[in-house]
Amino acid sequence: MERIDDFDITVIIPALNEERTIGMVIQELKQMGYNSILIIDGKSHDRTIEVAKEYGANVIVQNEMGKGAALRQAFNHSDLTGQAIVMMDADGSMDPKEIPLLIKSLNSNADLVKGSRFLFYGNSEDMNAIRRIGNSFFLFLVNFFWSTSYTDLCYGFAAFRKNALEKLRLHLKSSSFEIETEVFIKAKKLGLKIVEIPSIELRRRHGKSNLSIFRDGPRILRVIIEEFLDRYLIKK
Repeated sequence: MERIDDFDITVIIPALNEERTIGMVIQELKQMGYNSILIIDGKSHDRTIEVAKEYGANVIVQNEMGKGAALRQAFNHSDLTGQAIVMMDADGSMDPKEIPLLIKSLNSNADLVKGSRFLFYGNSEDMNAIRRIGNSFFLFLVNFFWSTSYTDLCYGFAAFRKNALEKLRLHLKSSSFEIETEVFIKAKKLGLKIVEIPSIELRRRHGKSNLSIFRDGPRILRVIIEEFLDRYLIKK
């Protein structure tokens, strides 16, 4: 596989009302040499777009609502010029200093590298008991149904080889936070080589998460069930 360096990376960041954190995230990325940054904004009501542009990121406004819709639109955008695509959040909970570890694993012949808060040396400073139980339950189902050995599931810090993402993006349809579960299931179904590395989820710097376990949990479960049935049902 072709080797990836820092100049071959595009970072995708979905954002919604993150004016107090988006500038710091972009600044940290640029300080590390990552200058190809695409912000996909979910029609923020604050100054997220203006701040992102002030810090030198390219910004597009998503057509539909939801994190999944944002990522699907970004995955199909013409500005993805790098040989590697990194997706991360806008709230400051994901450390750009971990990106070189993601890329190192891509350079070791992986197609997709996902961060895990539950591998040794990984951790989460921002996960309550309900989210931890929900993540563990969904993780058990995915590992059981697809014989995977994932240690984390509902965490959107990952890197893709561009050619792998081009195969994957054609099959994605999620509109909200279930997108991460769908990505990791379909990557397995497509035969992509997937590697996990430890990641430390930091406490978000401002505000509250847009994720709701009671709203988004059923969506994640539905994706798992639908993908399982799709594996076994014969479509006419």
